Amino acid sequence: MEHPQEWRDIFASESSTKGREEEVLMPGFGLAPIKNEGGGVSYDTTSQGYTSTYTHVEYGLGFIVTRKAIDDNQYEKKALGSTRDLAFSFRQTKENVAANILNRGFNSSYTGGDAKELLATDHPIQAGTFQNELTTPADLSEAALEDISVLIMNAVNDRGLRISLMPRALVVPPALIFEATRILKSQLQNDTANNAVNALRTMGMFPEGPKVNHYLTDTDAWFVKTNAPNGLKHFERISPEFAQDNDFDTSNLKYKGYERYSFGWTDPRGIYGSAGA
Repeated sequence: MEHPQEWRDIFASESSTKGREEEVLMPGFGLAPIKNEGGGVSYDTTSQGYTSTYTHVEYGLGFIVTRKAIDDNQYEKKALGSTRDLAFSFRQTKENVAANILNRGFNSSYTGGDAKELLATDHPIQAGTFQNELTTPADLSEAALEDISVLIMNAVNDRGLRISLMPRALVVPPALIFEATRILKSQLQNDTANNAVNALRTMGMFPEGPKVNHYLTDTDAWFVKTNAPNGLKHFERISPEFAQDNDFDTSNLKYKGYERYSFGWTDPRGIYGSAGA
């Protein structure tokens, strides 16, 4: 038994044909100024923004079925069971690698193209800074979700112009999935006697609903995936490969698996969150 591929709830996936991928965010242009009659058009300049680098990592694992096990008719039992376990290990590895992007999201030792951690209050842009975490860390609640939704809807691009950024999904560890479901699915306000609508539900603020991720390590940290087009990404360089061969010296059967990929982010606006109070 295993969970479905939960990393796909968070990361957009693309294929790669190179040793690494580099993505550059372009800041765009500022507001259009008034053009005086008979006068010329003002020209703005665009420059290259920061570069996010995805360096693909190799992952490999194998196992051996001995000649003695083969001779004693234990081949089918050992090989078939171990082959399933090998594939499971590769899937679990990918889930943990992906989840670690969020697990380390508040850690300044793990930075992106703008030299800031994934979730910060001071991501640098040409117009100043922007934040994709709450100024004061808060536990998951209806009020905290409303605060972060307002933060998302007030998002600007690198030139300070308003962009149509909206929340898509609430990503939580298992410890918060029940609370997340009550907050997003309740018809009325959650945990209150007030006869008021649940604004988050009524406005359709989280169309993809709550998403549980079993590989998040902080039990009170929570995250909001947005509709940013170049947010969190996965690049697949080599899809999972499995092979077997005989070892000449020992006559043992050797099985191995291999794949190569990377996880990261280009635009931090792809995810917002709070580390919890």
